[in-house]
Amino acid sequence: MQNRIQDLRKVKKITQSELANAVDVTRQTIISLENGKYNASLILAHKIAQFFNTTIEEVFIFNLEEENL
Repeated sequence: MQNRIQDLRKVKKITQSELANAVDVTRQTIISLENGKYNASLILAHKIAQFFNTTIEEVFIFNLEEENL
């Protein structure tokens, strides 16, 4: 699943560590999310969206075909 976390971070001028601390995960989790190696749980997706004051749909791009569903 693609996401806009890195873009949103750059606009807000925050580091991966700052975001990780704000949503109670490790920096490595943020790195994995940004690189597409990890899909966020619904709870984490909600926390990230709230942090950026937006919706989950604005942060995470879900492509049904890519997910093989």
